[in-house]
Amino acid sequence: MDFRVFVEPQQGATYADQLAVAKAAERLGFSAFFRSDHYLAMSGSGLPGPTDSWVTLAGIARETSTIRLGTMVTSATFRHPGPLAIAVAQVDEMSGGRVELGLGAGWFAAEHEAYAIPFPPLGERFERLDEQLQILTGFWDTPVGSTFDFAGKHYTVKNSPALPKPAQSRPPIIIGGGGPKRTPALTAQFASEFNIPFVDLATLTAQFDRVRAAVSAAGRPAESVTYSAAFVLCAGRDDAEIARRAAAIGREVEEMRGNSPTVGTPDEIVQKLSPFIEAGVQRIYLQVLDMSDLDHLELFAAEVKPRLA
Repeated sequence: MDFRVFVEPQQGATYADQLAVAKAAERLGFSAFFRSDHYLAMSGSGLPGPTDSWVTLAGIARETSTIRLGTMVTSATFRHPGPLAIAVAQVDEMSGGRVELGLGAGWFAAEHEAYAIPFPPLGERFERLDEQLQILTGFWDTPVGSTFDFAGKHYTVKNSPALPKPAQSRPPIIIGGGGPKRTPALTAQFASEFNIPFVDLATLTAQFDRVRAAVSAAGRPAESVTYSAAFVLCAGRDDAEIARRAAAIGREVEEMRGNSPTVGTPDEIVQKLSPFIEAGVQRIYLQVLDMSDLDHLELFAAEVKPRLA
């Protein structure tokens, strides 16, 4: 089992906060540090305010050496595909080839309104996501010295040198969500990983089955995709420590215990994760909502991760 750390900086975090978590995750043997791509807090003040995902990852890329870095997930509504391709390629080069790109259609209307970002209807957002994926992979796959062209409904590329190139020939692309048709189809065409966040076992199993079927129908082996999940983390050695960590993020212990298998004591977490592993989860993103509590990561790394690795 591969464990990654996933944070939500729009809820209130500085660059230094995020760097501290990334360095701790690297030191403790987690395989990656991922962050959300949002500009507005879902609750609370969000102070000191949002940080841009790719600016942040560029800085962290220069201050770490082994941990992989990525977004869960970048919104296709936030950036034009050309500048996004440049940003991802540059951060990949800055990191020595450690970048992964989670890309989604976007969903949070309020943050678009708050920061003057157009928010088209859902169907158009998926069309734009599809075209962005075609352009990004087209840029990365175009040989140096050749040019890339694309004519879509929403984006047109003419005579592009498709530069710069990332350090990896093609950074891994992660697509996720619970959509029954378009999401599995896009995964089959473009992704090396499929992620489903914050769902129960039955929902996860059904969506994994849909994705496997879509990948096979596209002519790829179903297991050519990594199947991952994301869960909120609230671990403690005893009930008092669990309650303290729940209170720090404004959540109720019993609510989280019922909704996330990574809430509880180490023994409890190992037991609750077992059926998810049996269902095919190969990688877990641990949503860490209190970035000041690095001991939380220490506990998980020492008492849970080795038992499932």
